[in-house]
Amino acid sequence: MQDFIDQAAKNGIILLNNGKCQFCGADYQNGIFECMENYNNGLVYFDFNDSKNHIFRFMSVDAHALQHPEIHGRWSNHFHLTRLNLIIEKKQIWNYNKSPLLSDYLNRYKSNKPNEFLKAPESLNRGKITARDLTNAATAEECAQLIIKWADEVYHSWNSNHGIVSQIAEGFLANYYNETTL
Repeated sequence: MQDFIDQAAKNGIILLNNGKCQFCGADYQNGIFECMENYNNGLVYFDFNDSKNHIFRFMSVDAHALQHPEIHGRWSNHFHLTRLNLIIEKKQIWNYNKSPLLSDYLNRYKSNKPNEFLKAPESLNRGKITARDLTNAATAEECAQLIIKWADEVYHSWNSNHGIVSQIAEGFLANYYNETTL
């Protein structure tokens, strides 16, 4: 992944290094820099060597990326929003093997739609829960429930793009292994 500072500059964004995060509104003193540095602090309850916890990594990565789209490449939004669609709407059991498959599918998809853009919601309007809130969880279960709510809030804040990502998700499912939850 390209450095987030370089990506912001490429997108014409001036990153603020004081106060709350300018994108998600998380209460930090050093803005986006502290937000990026502390993202993983809320995930301390999870042993990611245990595959049952992987879903919380996927959902938190997607939520965080979609709350900060200005510091990622534009096709990153397609990937993270489609993955949340597959998990939340299509009830897919996600694992590390599926992410590269989705990435490959999106590479083929974007070759046919090079000018397609997802419209990001306004900064600070991409869900109220942030990665900072995860540090307030007292148990793994509480943190897990917070991540699920966070991902759901962020996913729904991007609702104007749901038609596009739903079509991408359906195409992905039609072309790859499809395992739904019970």
